[in-house]
Amino acid sequence: MIDPDFVRTMAAYNAEMNRRFYAAADTLSDARRREDRGAFFGSVHGTLCHILWGDTMWMSRFAGWEKPQVAQKDSPAMIADWAALRAARVAMDARLEAWAGTVTAAWLGGELSWFSGSIQRDLVMPRGLLVVHMFNHQTHHRGQAHALLTGFGAKTGDTDLPFVL
Repeated sequence: MIDPDFVRTMAAYNAEMNRRFYAAADTLSDARRREDRGAFFGSVHGTLCHILWGDTMWMSRFAGWEKPQVAQKDSPAMIADWAALRAARVAMDARLEAWAGTVTAAWLGGELSWFSGSIQRDLVMPRGLLVVHMFNHQTHHRGQAHALLTGFGAKTGDTDLPFVL
């Protein structure tokens, strides 16, 4: 389905887009970042927290990293302080890029077994598909964050994969 180069490309794209989105969010007041604008996770802050929550949860499954300290439903409030959220995102992106450098075709071709707290059952799925899902999850929710940011007049620059990297 995918190969290690895809994983490295998406990890690099993810990190660059997060730099752009957090820089755009930095131009807003804290009140604006937290303003519930009707997005799935409410606000810019809540949406960016949820993206980090998802990355943290998937990496706990893929590589044994620490799980998020909150449930999915509480992910928009996972890190209340903006500076701490920003620092956690930078650290996560560095770790994701380093991890991507270790991914092999054999690992991607295997399966992952885990208990899903969201649907309350054991699951087994192809790792390659789940890695694609992790990156798709980031892109999907960044799209929501992009709409929120542009609604406030903040600029992220181009978001098209072929033109970003």
